[in-house]
Amino acid sequence: MIASWRPAVLAGLVLVAAGCSGAPENVDWASTGLEWDEQHYSPLDQINADNAGQLGLAWYADLNTDRGQEATPLVVDGVLFNTEPWNITTAYDAATGEQLWRYDPQVPLRFGRLACCDIVTRGLGYHDGKVIIGALDGRLIALDAASGEEVWSVQTTAPADNYTITGAPRVYGDKVLIGNGGAEMGVRGYVSAYDANSGELLWRWHTVPGNPAEGFENAAMEMAAETWSGEYWLSGGGGTVWDAISYDPELSLVYIGTGNGSPWSQKWRDPEGGDNLFLASIVALDAETGEYRWHYQTVPGEEWDYTATQQMVLADIALDGESMPVLMQAPKNGFFYVLDRRDGTLLSAETIAPINWATGIDMETGRPIENPEARYGEVPVMVSPGAGGVHNWNPMAYSPDTGLVYIPVTETYMAYADAPTYEPGQGLGTAFGGHDDIRREIAEYADEHSKGWLAAWDPVTQTEVWRVAYPQKGSGGVLATGGNLVFQGTIGTTFAAYRADNGEKVWEMPVQNVPIAAPITYMVDGEQYIAVNAGWGGGLAHVERAQFSELFLGPPRLLVFKLGGTAQLPPMPEESFVVPELSPPPPLEASPEQVAAGEALYGQHCAVCHGNGARGGVKDLRHMSPETHAAFADIVLGGSRAANGMASFADLIGDDEAAAIHDYLIARANEDWVGE
Repeated sequence: MIASWRPAVLAGLVLVAAGCSGAPENVDWASTGLEWDEQHYSPLDQINADNAGQLGLAWYADLNTDRGQEATPLVVDGVLFNTEPWNITTAYDAATGEQLWRYDPQVPLRFGRLACCDIVTRGLGYHDGKVIIGALDGRLIALDAASGEEVWSVQTTAPADNYTITGAPRVYGDKVLIGNGGAEMGVRGYVSAYDANSGELLWRWHTVPGNPAEGFENAAMEMAAETWSGEYWLSGGGGTVWDAISYDPELSLVYIGTGNGSPWSQKWRDPEGGDNLFLASIVALDAETGEYRWHYQTVPGEEWDYTATQQMVLADIALDGESMPVLMQAPKNGFFYVLDRRDGTLLSAETIAPINWATGIDMETGRPIENPEARYGEVPVMVSPGAGGVHNWNPMAYSPDTGLVYIPVTETYMAYADAPTYEPGQGLGTAFGGHDDIRREIAEYADEHSKGWLAAWDPVTQTEVWRVAYPQKGSGGVLATGGNLVFQGTIGTTFAAYRADNGEKVWEMPVQNVPIAAPITYMVDGEQYIAVNAGWGGGLAHVERAQFSELFLGPPRLLVFKLGGTAQLPPMPEESFVVPELSPPPPLEASPEQVAAGEALYGQHCAVCHGNGARGGVKDLRHMSPETHAAFADIVLGGSRAANGMASFADLIGDDEAAAIHDYLIARANEDWVGE
């Protein structure tokens, strides 16, 4: 039985019909991380390390898309709320899987072009009978939880700008907090708080300064502007709050993680190479007013896409014999940070995987000890980690039972170089072509040495306690429970449970796809369930899909498990979402100059979704069929595949530029073609 329940003052854990002792009949999961501390931990222990081998599928729901499934479902009052790409939101009976309602916000298809890392969403918010959606097109929408009908809707971004929302709304009391994405598209980041009952804007805080000539919104922006040079505002600056937010009600502080710079290359963003506050930072704001309280910058002068938007876990841990209120984060850059969440003091920081951009953290200044060779120029250099990071959006979990943090870890490498030219707001300022021999060598090294594992990390000693290795990177988010269990979807298209204390695998089930999202657990009528979305996609699949072409995947699904579950998945289809047998590419007829022009345009407009050097991506364009080659202009300019996320680029490029990109792709296909 459950030894104790944490205080329900934190809104995520909703207890219904609790008896005098033992577990309640119903336990909800009403916020992305369950509670405001984002621990992704539940004390439920009906399913535990001793009986997890009896788990089976209770029910499942097919998801009508082949794009990435990153959302954490919610459960309130016996109803499971789930959301899919394009923010299509569905309510199910949480015990039986019966669909109760379905809502499509009709996101305009052009926003598929603006979502750098797939048309995904990471979850929903919930407040007082309302399900809250952060839509890809920047709307914040509240639905009646019983009917799925719209209660209110507000536009949180300027629709004409390149903003998107892929993160889950966070609800604290009567406030909904939401950030946005778009740093790759030349925007200025900010976070906003809205009234959860009406949708009224309560406060907004920008993460980077705007044009000084127009004045500063507050003293924090004036301070930040001193760390920038040049006309940085012409490219937006970046720093978007595209994912994690946490909240401490006792301190009345909201913690936000900020993203990368816009553009990536600091040469083009800030010619003097300043710290560029508040990029790649953890920032504490007053929850009531949005006023700045403190910050810690993980990567001063960030230029590798080392976002600090990854989940921030709040906990009280024993340091030097004293219980400390801490904030813990494992951002992309490879370090695990422990901060005093009251004032942002750095308490410790150590690497959780091999990296080469820095050798450590100077504990006196809190700054990284950088490897100067990682600051790239026009000749590509190999930097670790790559833009995918050591730990990305896939949530980690913290168990107060073991005192360990469970982290999906990857070891990655990537070639970085400055683009030879840059126009403000156009591209990343980072080159993805040229110096082919160097890039090919780096790519080969990355393929050979990249790997992934699940790590149990002790935040007190800053050491790894145990590890579960996987054949390659790409496994999913994590859930920890009071049953001494850690759940994670694996790159091997399975869903698995491990003992939280020592990492022993106690259960695993083939599920026909990769559950990259974080699982949840809940209880209905005294029975505990585990739920997870399974669907390969997202940023890693976009950038490096070529490495995963051997994955044989069934359709994406929402999967729900319980002890003794007997439901069965249908047999795998004969054809699945894998790279088809390739056709020979058409002959290259373009001149070297035309190919070079196409390479530059590809890097500016296409590489984010289709891979560096046209290698991988959401669709590997080296592998185009004869039919796709014939329809290339209609796809790129005419928008004939907009429903699949490939919106028209006719507002950015013309016929000649589209033809040049096509020439480059034909050249790349011929370079890498291995025929019979």
